[in-house]
Amino acid sequence: MKRIQLLDKEFGLSIPASDIKRAVWTMAEKINRDLKDKNPLMVCILNGSFMFSADLMKLISFPCQISFVKLASYEGLGTTGKVKELIGFNEELKGRTVVLLEDIVDTGITVENSVRQLKETGAAEVIVATLLFKPEACKRDVKLDYVGLEIPNDFIVGYGLDYNGYGRNLPDIYSLVQ
Repeated sequence: MKRIQLLDKEFGLSIPASDIKRAVWTMAEKINRDLKDKNPLMVCILNGSFMFSADLMKLISFPCQISFVKLASYEGLGTTGKVKELIGFNEELKGRTVVLLEDIVDTGITVENSVRQLKETGAAEVIVATLLFKPEACKRDVKLDYVGLEIPNDFIVGYGLDYNGYGRNLPDIYSLVQ
């Protein structure tokens, strides 16, 4: 097993880049089929979703827009249970189909807050596309329309996900070694 060191923690290979690429491609095929006539606004949740959003957008075959919001709910190895909006929505959302592009849904708190906020601003439809989903960690009843991979409730880094800001640049995904 390939291992890496980030700061004071060791991580082992969990999901190789080839599996990530396949999951993104499969999601893009479904989105292309389902949303081609909806003129969606894709919304990348920063920082973690930047790699996933970029790779997904390269595979979307219809005209659409993308925007970015920056939310924070993690410190170190755990969620704070609160979502801080660091950069908010600034597009006209009224009557639009909005697709939230998430790197990972674990507790569901960020998705729940984001969907509620989008609906309050008048979005006609809010669709959630997440690369990764941790069913064991989910504490909210959130509807996920597109899920790339279901994973165990491990702390992971790579492909946009980080440990205290490190590891986002890794093409593979790694799990914390206990």
